[in-house]
Amino acid sequence: MSTEPTPPTVGSRCAGGADQPDHGILELSAVELSAAIHARRISCAAVMSAYLDQIERVNPAVNAIVALRERADLLAAAEERDAQAARGEFLGPLHGFPLAVKDLDAVKGLPFTQGSPIFRDRIAAADSIMVKRLRRSGAIIVGKTNTPEFGLGSQTFNPVYGATRNAYDPTKTAGGSSGGAAVSVALHMQPVADGSDHAGSLRNPPAFNNLFGLRTGYGRIPIEAKDAFTAGLGVSGAIGRSPADIGLLLSVQAGYDARVPYSNTQDPSVFAEDLKRDFTGARIAWFDDLGGYLPFEPGVLDLDRSALSAFETLGARVEWDRPRFDMAKVWRDWLTLRAWMTASNLRPLYDEPAYRALLKPEAIWEVERGLALSADQVTAAQEGRTAWYEAVRRFQERYDFLVMPSTQVFPFDVEERWPNSVGGRAMDTYHRWMEVVIPVTMSGLPALNVPAGFDPAGRPSGIQIVGPNNGERACLQLGAAYDAATNWVSRRRPALLDPS
Repeated sequence: MSTEPTPPTVGSRCAGGADQPDHGILELSAVELSAAIHARRISCAAVMSAYLDQIERVNPAVNAIVALRERADLLAAAEERDAQAARGEFLGPLHGFPLAVKDLDAVKGLPFTQGSPIFRDRIAAADSIMVKRLRRSGAIIVGKTNTPEFGLGSQTFNPVYGATRNAYDPTKTAGGSSGGAAVSVALHMQPVADGSDHAGSLRNPPAFNNLFGLRTGYGRIPIEAKDAFTAGLGVSGAIGRSPADIGLLLSVQAGYDARVPYSNTQDPSVFAEDLKRDFTGARIAWFDDLGGYLPFEPGVLDLDRSALSAFETLGARVEWDRPRFDMAKVWRDWLTLRAWMTASNLRPLYDEPAYRALLKPEAIWEVERGLALSADQVTAAQEGRTAWYEAVRRFQERYDFLVMPSTQVFPFDVEERWPNSVGGRAMDTYHRWMEVVIPVTMSGLPALNVPAGFDPAGRPSGIQIVGPNNGERACLQLGAAYDAATNWVSRRRPALLDPS
């Protein structure tokens, strides 16, 4: 566990030994909450009540948590956690945590729609690998977090549950595809959240909601799949109000599983340890707009560049630099692999006319592109991905970290499907406006979004810290030092947290 300061007692003792619900519970970090529950300064029932009250109060304005379970059932589960605690039977660091799981993961007994009307009435028959780990650690699953249909697109809306709205401005998008996860954490509806990332889904929503979000390296969190031997582009990860909170959740999510032969064998408990580290002399490469290759909405790059001074206050040296590589080829190779993998997953639905009629246009576009690919084209894209990784690996021999913008735009209108132009340049696909995240996705390296601040209109932005292979802890360490220097999460709270 982290050696963070002992949190103050929250709530008042009642005669039965349990605490009364207190909104101070919601202000505790995940690390502090875990420590307080294990010290029995707060009851699990009080924690559950506080979070359910918060969900009831703010979720209608943003639609982040869906498929919420019955309050009575959740309170009964929390009381069972309290009974276990009274016997000294703590299940793990998440004992008594109310958590909502992204609706791309299966939770036994809960709706598993993946945002698709095809699966509107589907109930999961079993837990995913990650969800089993959350339960074994003592978490209580309260519901799901909203996601775009099949996670396609960095804008969270679907025909089953509707759109999720930004925590800072409900007229704006939450980002995606982990939009519901990010907003639920930003508005204290859960202490920390799981998420997944193929094309920025753990970087874009935290950037749009002033949070931290970790895209892990391939194999860090095992994901069961039909093909266990091909390195996919999507990974699981976490969103939190601090890097330490992410580390706590990652210590439960990560770890080897024999069903996933390439899963990482490192002891995951290391992620919950103290993140303090001296960064004096550390070298950081700032990628900027990749030499003018990427377009940006006016103001985004200026705000992101202003965040770099925080690294310099830590004693690090920031230099503008980038690998000399054909970035357009990285994009083309990613498009090929994205279409190939999407077609592999969705073809059974596409082949059934009744189901195809229910797929969103972006899904059909991906599948049809994937079905038109040859084996040679897929092989060439895989080789291109490897060449890019090797270029980045060699580049990292000169730098401790790489830093890039997390988005090319500020949060846009929630009714807008996706930006059709950025910086005056037309976007030719539904995800081109998020191309800035693709170099990291194609490298397979871990990346941590950290808040970069707000523009004069109050719109958040973020930058991503990219570490070496297996460098998730290093990303969290630099993120923790950056957080201590900037304090953006506590400095700029969503208005919905503090209604007048």
